[in-house]
Amino acid sequence: MVAMRNEWMRRWRAPAAVAAGALPALAFPAPALWWFAYVALAPWMLLLRSAPTGRRAALEGWLGGAGFIVAVHHWLLPSLHVFLIPVAALLGLLWIPWALLVRELLGGVPSAGRALSALVLVPAGWLLSELVRSWQGLGGPWGLLGASQWQVPPALRLASVGGVWLVSLLVVAVNCALVLLLAVPGARIPAVAGMTGCAVLTAVVWVWTAAPTESGRLRVAVVQPGPVPDGPDSAERRFAAGERLTRPLAGQRVDLVVWGESSVGEDLTARPDLARRLASLSAEVGAPLLVNVDARRADRPGIYKSAVLVGPGGPTGDRYDKMRLVPFGEYVPARALLGWATSVGKAAGEDRVPGTAPVVMDLPARPAGAGAPTGVRLGPLVCFESAFPDMSRRLTLDGASLLIAQSATSTFQESWAPAQHASLAALRAAENGRPMVHATLTGISVVHGPSGERIGAALPTSASTAAVYEVPLARGTTLYGRFGDWPVGAALAALAVYCAVAGVGSLRRPAPEPTPPPARTTGG
Repeated sequence: MVAMRNEWMRRWRAPAAVAAGALPALAFPAPALWWFAYVALAPWMLLLRSAPTGRRAALEGWLGGAGFIVAVHHWLLPSLHVFLIPVAALLGLLWIPWALLVRELLGGVPSAGRALSALVLVPAGWLLSELVRSWQGLGGPWGLLGASQWQVPPALRLASVGGVWLVSLLVVAVNCALVLLLAVPGARIPAVAGMTGCAVLTAVVWVWTAAPTESGRLRVAVVQPGPVPDGPDSAERRFAAGERLTRPLAGQRVDLVVWGESSVGEDLTARPDLARRLASLSAEVGAPLLVNVDARRADRPGIYKSAVLVGPGGPTGDRYDKMRLVPFGEYVPARALLGWATSVGKAAGEDRVPGTAPVVMDLPARPAGAGAPTGVRLGPLVCFESAFPDMSRRLTLDGASLLIAQSATSTFQESWAPAQHASLAALRAAENGRPMVHATLTGISVVHGPSGERIGAALPTSASTAAVYEVPLARGTTLYGRFGDWPVGAALAALAVYCAVAGVGSLRRPAPEPTPPPARTTGG
């Protein structure tokens, strides 16, 4: 009977790990249950702390990590199909060190010292997994736990101090304290101390960190043409829809018009007629246009995705080529080995060519007396790049006054993807103390101010329209902008100290006495 019960327990643990790992996805858009992030990890951590062996904890960490990746990225299934499963299995391996930490520090009846160590090291271990998978080749920093707090003002203020990484650390620390409260009665004091520490840190940051100082306003129009059916002339019809929606902006004193990703389907050098149409449109509206060209370039081989600024005289010469491409969507990693993915899903048939450097563009000054601020500089990003905290920080340090992400998620129109992507603009704005415009072809388009606050109404996926936003500009530098990813360095340092102490302890531990051979007896 005991053996049957143990076998049943062993069998349910594996699916329970997958389900528990998937739970945090509910904290992200579209459900956007931001408060759930502070308890969502507890079931998974309770399972890991009760693992009978380290090997079992590693397995359940891997399965839970794979479940998390599938849940947060489930909208990729129409494009990757079954290929999403091996990708999730690969990325799930990154949670094995975290799982072993949870079992080691929270398992059994931890002492007060071990419980306090867990409140630091378990969040640090989680951040390690987020850091590694943030590498572009592994899919980039999509679904970082701290990103679930994009609509919480105190969390956005924390992001201005330590980026999304600091928010992730705090969320995991609260989950860790909750596990101690639920499972370890003797560790209630460290658990309460941990929760109190998180609350005090948030309060101190809220009170003592100044909000960005406004330095003027910019009238920015976002043009969202809406879905255009696929076909041989879809690029031209999308361009025409952008023109049609932009023309009514004339007379509205707009300072800048932003089109979404892939809004122009031909290189403007090869198609001077399109360049002339854009220049005429800019003159008619009285503002430059930031468009996005997705095309084979005329002056060099390969397909590029490029933000191009166009004024009344044509392209101004300011051009940014997308640097970080979407794995499988815009290029296939190790195509010689993984090229078969193009026959299974919607992987890129030809690799796009990445750009080589970020670009900050000068917004042409409007005529004297027009009321627009002078010296405004634009920091363009293309789609997926808004997920990378370091890219927007680099643009800010280079002088960008306004961050702009041009995006297109039409392939995933009815999924959680548009809402997840749009939410990242709030974090990037708060991290850098700069407003951010997230302009898409088919929604969700949104604008956030320099504290991460929403400006105006978002344009939903059902909208085909142009909207004008009064965007507050800001000056100064946030602590995150000044010091960068310091929470990552602190987490890695804490893990390094733990590993060093554990290593020294294992060296000092006396070796076990050899077991004497069994005595031989003779029968009589």
